[in-house]
Amino acid sequence: MSVPSNIERLLEGYKVPYSVTDMAGVNPQTSAQVVELKPYNAARAIVLKNSKNEKVIAIIRNNTLLDIQKINALFDSEHDPLIGKALDTFMQQCGVSAVPALPALNNLPTIVDKGLLQYETVYLDIGVGSQYIQLEQKNFQQLIGDAKVDTIVTPLSSLEAPKNSSDDRANIEKSVSLFTEMRIRQRLEETLEFPPLPATADKIIRLRVNPHADISDLTDIVELDASLSAQVVSWAASPYYSAPGAIKSIHDAIVRVLGFDMVLNLALGLALGNTLKMPKNGPHGCMPYFQHSVYVAAATEALVTCIPRNHRPSFGTAYLAGLLNNFGYLVIAEVFDNQFEAICRHIDANPNASVQAVEQHIIGVDRNQLASWLMGYWHMPDTICNALRHQSDPLYDGEDCEYSLLLYLANKLLQERGLIMGASRHPIDPSVFERLHLDPKMANEAIDTLMESSEELQVISKQMSGE
Repeated sequence: MSVPSNIERLLEGYKVPYSVTDMAGVNPQTSAQVVELKPYNAARAIVLKNSKNEKVIAIIRNNTLLDIQKINALFDSEHDPLIGKALDTFMQQCGVSAVPALPALNNLPTIVDKGLLQYETVYLDIGVGSQYIQLEQKNFQQLIGDAKVDTIVTPLSSLEAPKNSSDDRANIEKSVSLFTEMRIRQRLEETLEFPPLPATADKIIRLRVNPHADISDLTDIVELDASLSAQVVSWAASPYYSAPGAIKSIHDAIVRVLGFDMVLNLALGLALGNTLKMPKNGPHGCMPYFQHSVYVAAATEALVTCIPRNHRPSFGTAYLAGLLNNFGYLVIAEVFDNQFEAICRHIDANPNASVQAVEQHIIGVDRNQLASWLMGYWHMPDTICNALRHQSDPLYDGEDCEYSLLLYLANKLLQERGLIMGASRHPIDPSVFERLHLDPKMANEAIDTLMESSEELQVISKQMSGE
């Protein structure tokens, strides 16, 4: 088996024996054990730079999170991951299409994760499909030569949120006391100083649980909010819904096009999304909040359609959970504004890690915990709180697990298509489809069909964000 000529030329310069392993040709179960489930001896590279544009390469294990603060301490300067056009330029200079886990690339100083020295065999990710360079430990140490070796990572296994959501309040209180400058009071709700639930959202929540509510009740609420009224009419007139004729009123939009549940949940998602300020900057490649919300909501709805009727969750609840799936991102930016930049830098440097793992590392809680707690504080339905809290855990089988699994699956399928950012390297466990009574082929076809409407969905998201 051979590697691309540019990588081969680089390897020849190290003059160490190696072999090439192609994980695509390995039995999926074995491949998962080597690269996914037990990636302790597989290494990847990250390029960082300081304010003087001096670069350094960090080589770390796949199942760890690069701690940029440790890099800063070792080199006595602040570093950011190289991203976007700057990274593209660097790779062009090196003659590679992805950064291989090779030391002294382009003669840059290199620091190696100390943990890589404890294994008999090391696999180096060279950024070419599923190919890895396989090295015996003695040859790996010869390869890294005089590179610095130190503890520069945190194991991802130590950064998982507690399974029991009853611990969330204590975790949030601890993080707030450590990282915010707000005066600590007796009640967490007072400390965070969140705004009260918007009046429109409060009315809609009451309407959702009223078994006697009808279209006229919803129309009355929407018409009292001029901005919301304009949004509803715009949604109904969107090419995504292909409504015949002009939309002349809120009642017309609800009855002829969107339906009661759709307007109810779109309005609630919009009201809550506008409660907190939108971050001006985020991780590289991060989709705008409302665009992310609309895509996941639409994907969740599409997946529900594929579930047999006798097992099908509520369309409205699933759609609302999708709209609010990333609400914790806004909460993180609001409460931990001083740490938000560090969180973004670490997300950029650790594309193999979930954003929740990065947040646990930096502040001790993650967006799902914060969003679930805040929804509970605002008296949102328990189903929504549970769905948001457990949406990153495909093994969760507690209350309302069908909604958390739908959010997990919708995000994963969109990540696989490169639409939203996230660590998509880990394959979707087949049991997720089984527990949702979903046929994997139908689910993938539904998302592919949804992708054909990307432009129309972007129009809706821009309307929600007021663009």
